[in-house]
Amino acid sequence: MVAKTEWIWLNGEFVRWDDAKIHILSHVIHYGTSVFEGIRCYATPKGPQVLRLKEHTRRLLNSAKIYRMECKWSLDELVEIQLETIRRNKMNACYIRPVLYRGYGDVGVNPFSCPVEVSVAVWDWGAYLGPEALAKGVDVCVSSWARMAPNTIPAMAKCAANYMNSQLIKMEAIKNGFAEGIALDHCGHVSEGSGENIFLVKDGVVHTPDLSNSVLPGITRDGVLRILKEEMALEVREHSISREMLYIADEIFFTGTAAEVTPIATVDKIPVGGGRRGPVTEKVQARYLEIVTGKAEDRYGWLTPVNR
Repeated sequence: MVAKTEWIWLNGEFVRWDDAKIHILSHVIHYGTSVFEGIRCYATPKGPQVLRLKEHTRRLLNSAKIYRMECKWSLDELVEIQLETIRRNKMNACYIRPVLYRGYGDVGVNPFSCPVEVSVAVWDWGAYLGPEALAKGVDVCVSSWARMAPNTIPAMAKCAANYMNSQLIKMEAIKNGFAEGIALDHCGHVSEGSGENIFLVKDGVVHTPDLSNSVLPGITRDGVLRILKEEMALEVREHSISREMLYIADEIFFTGTAAEVTPIATVDKIPVGGGRRGPVTEKVQARYLEIVTGKAEDRYGWLTPVNR
């Protein structure tokens, strides 16, 4: 259950958590017409700082643009609204959830007469795949559910409707005793987890699915790519990956704002490498976490102070 905070920003004003409500006939409830982001604020030695706030907010507005949703607030205004929501709730570390959605208007499929509304909530959220996942890794399966084809629903938009597919992947995995599922794309190539991007290491080369494999362009994915290439000087290939590569990889790990860098221990009950976090995963995980928690120099300019 979400750990409640005191205030939610809703359409231009702060309202109490329990008073942040929408009409039951809002378009978003019936047709999934919302786009959203998940952003982390970390407690650092310099105070609370938000990870790649502008990049996340830009992706939010890009998702809205794809779905022809016009937002009355600019990128800079949305950035400040999110920072003020953190300040108003006196959070040192939190998860941030901005949402643009179609509100109450016409109940037909046509969304144009429905207003575009905006909310921002923050709350405390720990390790997404469990407290031991970052060190020990997780057991995953290849899902029977595929990611959507590129001419059906746009995978590059972080839209609520896409996450019905994610829910099917996640529920199937949990019911079968796994922590997470890996989806293939419409051609049978590796795509991503229900809410994470994926990386494989084989013979010293790092592989990750190309964005054309129905992959969300992850902000953490981008950051990890920079660390792997610029700091660890590893060869990284973005390309279509066959399913069987999951079974013979030396290491596999998930990336995501919520998942951070989470190693995968087994796929379909087949051990990945030694069945534990591998050396490349451990190194990139440690480097990523020391940057985002402010324990190392923010050489990429990823962190935005909440109190500025």
